[in-house]
Amino acid sequence: MNSQTKENYLKSIYFLSKKNKEISLTELSDLMNVSKPTANNMIKKLTLIGWVSYEKYKPILLTDKGEKEASLIVRKHRLSEIFLSKIMGFGWEEVHDIAEDMEHLKSEKLFDRMNELLGFPKVDPHGSPIPNKSGEIYEESYINFSKIEHGNNVRLCALENSSKELLVYLNNKNIRLGTELFIKHIEPFDNSVVVNYDGYKSVTLSYEVIKNFLVEKI
Repeated sequence: MNSQTKENYLKSIYFLSKKNKEISLTELSDLMNVSKPTANNMIKKLTLIGWVSYEKYKPILLTDKGEKEASLIVRKHRLSEIFLSKIMGFGWEEVHDIAEDMEHLKSEKLFDRMNELLGFPKVDPHGSPIPNKSGEIYEESYINFSKIEHGNNVRLCALENSSKELLVYLNNKNIRLGTELFIKHIEPFDNSVVVNYDGYKSVTLSYEVIKNFLVEKI
C-alpha cells in the first residue's frame, strides 16, 4: 500500500488514541471500513516503520514516533483547512475533503509559508487546535454546551464534530464560531435548548446539535 494509505491509518489510530490509548483491531477496522485481516496487515507494516507497537491478541499502541508523525499530518490538514477558508474563500463545510488530499503533500516549505501568510493561526475553521512544528498541541479548556444551565450567555469556540451535515445545518441557522448565544430555556423532555443570538429570537436547537458545541461563558 502507498504512503498515503499508511498515513490515513496512522491518523485514524491517532484520533482513536485520544479516547483510549489501547486500541483494538476491531475499532480500527470499523473506523477505516475494512476487514480485520486488512487492518491487521497494515498494522504489521506500521509496526515495522515504528509508528505503532502491536502483538497478536493485544491492543494497538501508538509509539512516540507515530504520535509525532500523526500530529504533523493533522497540522498539515488543519493548516490547509484554514488556508482554504481564509485565503481562498471556501466555506467551512467545504474544506475537509480538499484538506484530506493536501495533508499528504511533503513540502514543509509550503506549509511554513502557508502558516506565515495566515499569521500563525492557533485553530482551524472548526476551532480545532493546530499542532506546532514539533507536533505539540495545546487544547483549550472549553465547556460542552450541553453542560451549561439556562440563563447563561456563551460564545461558540469550537466543534466536537465538524461533519458536513452539521456545518450546513449551522450555515442555515447563521451560527458560526464566535456566535454568542443566550440560553433562554432548556426543555427537560429532550434537552433541546431555546436560544437568542444575533437578532434571532427563541431558536430551538436539538440536543444532537448542541452536544457538539464547545463554548466559553461570557
